[in-house]
Amino acid sequence: MEILLLEGLNELKFGDSPQTVENTLGKPLEVENLGDEADEDLDTILWNYDKEGLTVFFEGKNNHVLSCFETDNEEVTLFGKKIFGLNEQEITALMKENGLSQIDSDEEEWGERRVSFDEGLIDFYFQDGKLVTVNWGVFVNEDGEIEEFDDMEDDE
Repeated sequence: MEILLLEGLNELKFGDSPQTVENTLGKPLEVENLGDEADEDLDTILWNYDKEGLTVFFEGKNNHVLSCFETDNEEVTLFGKKIFGLNEQEITALMKENGLSQIDSDEEEWGERRVSFDEGLIDFYFQDGKLVTVNWGVFVNEDGEIEEFDDMEDDE
């Protein structure tokens, strides 16, 4: 599995339909709908693939499309390197080598340390200094269209 920042995972691309994902990965083991009547903007569907160590997120109130992945699969690669097994400093160095330098980090209330690279819309989560999950994606509007990330694009 190769993480493709702002693009997707392997042949799956952000903006793909649920049918395309199902054709590629098969039926999910579990489906969770995070739609919330109190927050009319929130309408996210999660598909869990436990065997692959992968969660697929679909967003878009009027047209759900692939918007995000989360994985704890130790075989996943980024920029050709297996990232599980790398520590925070090694991941930071890998990201900087590949032109991503906008770093934000925080201690999450559940105890994990989050290290984010905003230009790549990717978050690395560490527990006790060990990488435990990676989450990457794009912004999707309610019509299922991918929104440009302002900090990455020149003013149009």
